[in-house]
Amino acid sequence: MLPDFPPSRAAALERLKDFAPKAGRAYAAGRNTDPGPGAPNAVSMLSPYVRRRMVTEREMVAATLEHHNAEAAEKFIQEVFWRTYWKGWLEMLPSIWEHYLKGRRHALDDVDANGGLRRDYERALAGSTGIEGFDDWAQELTSTGWLHNHARMWFASIWIFTLRLPWELGADFFYQHLLDADPASNTLSWRWVAGLQTRGKTYLARPDNIEKYTNGRFRPHGLAPFAEPLVEDVELLQPRPPRDGHAALPHEPYALLITGDDLSPEQWSGMAERPPAVVLNPGALPQEQQLNSGEVARRFADAAMDDASERQQVAAENVEPNANAVIESCRNAGVAILVMPFATVGPTIAFRTELIAPLASAGLSLVEVKRSWDDAAWPRATKGFFPFKQSIPKLMSRAGLLT
Repeated sequence: MLPDFPPSRAAALERLKDFAPKAGRAYAAGRNTDPGPGAPNAVSMLSPYVRRRMVTEREMVAATLEHHNAEAAEKFIQEVFWRTYWKGWLEMLPSIWEHYLKGRRHALDDVDANGGLRRDYERALAGSTGIEGFDDWAQELTSTGWLHNHARMWFASIWIFTLRLPWELGADFFYQHLLDADPASNTLSWRWVAGLQTRGKTYLARPDNIEKYTNGRFRPHGLAPFAEPLVEDVELLQPRPPRDGHAALPHEPYALLITGDDLSPEQWSGMAERPPAVVLNPGALPQEQQLNSGEVARRFADAAMDDASERQQVAAENVEPNANAVIESCRNAGVAILVMPFATVGPTIAFRTELIAPLASAGLSLVEVKRSWDDAAWPRATKGFFPFKQSIPKLMSRAGLLT
């Protein structure tokens, strides 16, 4: 039986309810084992939901603490904060996302121009390289939209160091098909495996490790014995402070533009007292249509957006993902304010950039609601995760999760 991800907040909360009792020592002991599609495993299977905030990081930690103390659930809580850390890191160094997109375009051009590279690339995508495990994971990804995190690390290492394929194309393959495809977690994790994120530190896939943590399912032959760090012609700048957002909703009537970065706006502070006049559902944003284009991932994302629209219990309208359509809908609704979730680096910030000038010309104000979780945590993501980890108890206390 393949993994099942019903695209609704109700399904996300039910999965969280089922997992939370197992988020302590059982998770810590079994989280690195990938038993294969459909087999019981220790991980939460919540990543597609938290990526789109159909369930929030705070809700996951709160549910966990109902069953475990913070020490017993330390490993799972840290995994929740890893996502927050990656998001904050990219928010402060957004040029890395643009550098990735540029590298992706150049790599695709190289594939078109080089027959040997094109052959190797297409074999990797199809899962026909002859490498045990790797081929299975490629096929699992495209058919289910999900891979165990350990399998993702093995796959990325083999892609980069054994097959010698451009890392940007591997990250692109993941982004196309993963239900939880996220610009920060996906891009920065591939960079980490390649030795670009933490300079000089790579991840090497080893046959014995794969055999151990797949319960003996795979022991591939011919893997690279070394993982020499990649180099790139980009210098990381000093992190900039994260952009500000709004903590409160406006008192005046407004239209709510939902995006795939935050599909539970009803959890925002003040939403119950000040609901939107109309909900605008633009579907997949232009850059996301291009990047997250796998059939399984696209169906999930579209249905999740529809679920979010329907839950708001006010008039919902599907609009084209462009400024003119959004402006027309606001005018039809008689509102002068457009509210949207805080636009994070990736397809959402690209769409926000396209909206800014036309909205101003039309006399409309844009309000981006930024969650307090992000506002507190992102400025601490300036170095590696381990310094960030020291802040987790303080961040949990600030979120009202520890006393």
